[in-house]
Amino acid sequence: MAQKTKKLNLRIRDICFISVFTAVIAVSAQVSIPLPGGIPVTMQTFAVPLAGIILGAKKGTLSVVIYILLGMMGVPVFSLFRGGFGVIFGATGGFILSFPLVALFAGIASDYKTILVPVGLILGTIVNYIGGLLMFCALTSSTFGEAFVMCVLPFILPDILKIILAGGIGVGARKILTRSKIL
Repeated sequence: MAQKTKKLNLRIRDICFISVFTAVIAVSAQVSIPLPGGIPVTMQTFAVPLAGIILGAKKGTLSVVIYILLGMMGVPVFSLFRGGFGVIFGATGGFILSFPLVALFAGIASDYKTILVPVGLILGTIVNYIGGLLMFCALTSSTFGEAFVMCVLPFILPDILKIILAGGIGVGARKILTRSKIL
């Protein structure tokens, strides 16, 4: 019995947008402010949900997955021009590994109704924090409280600002691109 498989129907234009957003995420990772705890403030957490909002759930998530795969293969796309399995499976790798869910939540909200974008952005950020905290705790033997103080607390205010920017820019850009039939 033949089994039907569902395939992702991508046009050349879609592939180009996915590639552009993969590059945008990689470049945004280099905009980095190191903090004493070893986890830098980067613009990835702006670019990842932006990809979801503008490209939608499937294509935005795909651009993030490609970004992570490139980094895993050793391409220096992660912050401070790092790449490889050591970054992904290191103490802060949980933050990167949860990026596809961040884009997915932002994209689902954007695909469904613009008014829900803030909810998708907040849920995605919470999932990012949880994923990062769990891996950090597992690999450093830190308590959840210690990890929260080191890995989340310093990032809450910058992430709120990035959420506001990503939401505003993303929704506006998606409307313009959709109206002009580019997306």
